Amino acid sequence: MSWTEVADRVFARRYDELDLTTGLVLGQERCLVIDTRGDVDQGAEFAAAIRELTELPWSVVYTHAHFDHAFGTTPFLPCDVWAHPGCLRAMLENGEADKQTWAAHYREEGKPEIADAIERTGLMPPDRLVPDRAELDLGGRTAALVHPGPAHTDHDLLVHVPDADVVFAGDVVEHGPHGFTAYSFGPDDQLDAWAAAMDALLALEPRVVVPGHGDPVDAAFVRTHRDGLLRLHELKATKASREEALKGSPYPEDVTKAALGFS
Repeated sequence: MSWTEVADRVFARRYDELDLTTGLVLGQERCLVIDTRGDVDQGAEFAAAIRELTELPWSVVYTHAHFDHAFGTTPFLPCDVWAHPGCLRAMLENGEADKQTWAAHYREEGKPEIADAIERTGLMPPDRLVPDRAELDLGGRTAALVHPGPAHTDHDLLVHVPDADVVFAGDVVEHGPHGFTAYSFGPDDQLDAWAAAMDALLALEPRVVVPGHGDPVDAAFVRTHRDGLLRLHELKATKASREEALKGSPYPEDVTKAALGFS
């Protein structure tokens, strides 16, 4: 893992596990923690790393409810936790089942220490809800929490730091080997709506975009993959055959099949 200062007092922290990227924004009076990793031990590591940079009181924001972004919060308590209302609903409805699913996954993968940590993890649903937009005063700077519409989930939040021209995108933007990975997509994804969410992100005119996985990128990267999503949407809408889709897609076979629902 490592810190990258992407702008003045704005940090991204990237981890080998799942190539996850978290964030930290420092104000003069408070700091904002963007996502908390996937279990109680990972969250404790992240909290300790933040305390090496600052002693400021913190707030937490979840970019979305998936375990790797939102299950590591208990070491940060007490604090306020911000998210979209759909994130609260997803954590309440699916959180315990997700714990079991991912603990089993890591046991099968030969990583029992992560499985044990997930099983020991207590979930912290958000207590500050952002249906559309909220602004957090960190002292001398503001962080805006923005719901761009459905994208990777129906409840994604962007974190915009206007004075630094930085947006933390969560998994609205991913920086895999080909932009997306096969794990980026779910069966209910609306690819055209996801592209529109990227347009909402681009309207913030960021200089730096921090994805939920991988290195920071720029607006050109986001535009490229917005156009890629629109191409995938076109292939899906026209009911392209598997052969036609694989030939017409800008992405490799595994990504295309996942995005279009081919087995």
